[in-house]
Amino acid sequence: MAKPPRNPASGILFIDKPQGITSHGVVARARASVGTRKIGHAGTLDPMATGLLVLGANNATRLLTYLVGLDKQYMATIRLGVSSNTDDAEGELSAPADVAALAAITDEAIAAAVSQFTGAIMQRPSSVSAIKVDGRRAYTLARSGEEVVLAERAVTVSAFDVLEIARDEFIDVKVRVDCTSGTYIRALARDVGEVLGVGGHLTALRRTKVGPFNVETASTLADDLEVHLIAPAQVAGTLFPTVEIDDQQAFELSRGQQIPLGSVGTGPIAVVNPAGRLIGLAEVVDGRTRILSNFPADAAVVPQQGAPSDG
Repeated sequence: MAKPPRNPASGILFIDKPQGITSHGVVARARASVGTRKIGHAGTLDPMATGLLVLGANNATRLLTYLVGLDKQYMATIRLGVSSNTDDAEGELSAPADVAALAAITDEAIAAAVSQFTGAIMQRPSSVSAIKVDGRRAYTLARSGEEVVLAERAVTVSAFDVLEIARDEFIDVKVRVDCTSGTYIRALARDVGEVLGVGGHLTALRRTKVGPFNVETASTLADDLEVHLIAPAQVAGTLFPTVEIDDQQAFELSRGQQIPLGSVGTGPIAVVNPAGRLIGLAEVVDGRTRILSNFPADAAVVPQQGAPSDG
């Protein structure tokens, strides 16, 4: 039996990733559901994490470059009183902290520790991050027994709010974090625990926002993901100013020719045709239009040899 023709539809997928599946597993599911091999992502989540995962299908993968660096929001639970060699619940746990030392930690002390990691900070990523060291992923080196100490990097935590504190054998602190891309929430859990002197690690993580996009409107893996593709023009129009041009101008712009876009400010501009299709992202520099990325129209589906046709 012949394989069905490739689905050429382009779009962005916002998926609420469940716990226990890798981000690459979600990509594989999306490929099967949409019907195309060309699926990319704008940043992964660990298997233990849930929440908003952004994928692009076909030509919309060109938009992912502009999505990957957006700020993020997370809901997380930090467990104080025990650390982990992976800074999360999937690693090997240390011996519990002294009961008296844990009992001496007040809510005010927790708030003070959290405040130290709010704003522009230098953060040492977790040793099991995906950062490359001499061409190899840090987590590969760490899990093979090599000692990995990564260099600190500048990140911004614009909000680090304590939502709830529960005390039992350990102290579980539910938090909400707004941060720049590249911030490691596991590292925040580790560092708060170190400041308080009792150790800490992450037991739950959920990504709730990527830029202006919220997990509340995301699809699930149980949905037919093909019908949940969001048009590139809609996503680009949420991120950037939009300018509509006529079909002749669209043709000229796609060929790299200069067209007037008027006064549109700085930064990328979403350029659409009269039908509302995204033609490209452009910018105006010194009065001249420069195309940043073209978005060709989706190709028509052509039945493969041996596949059913209307003829």
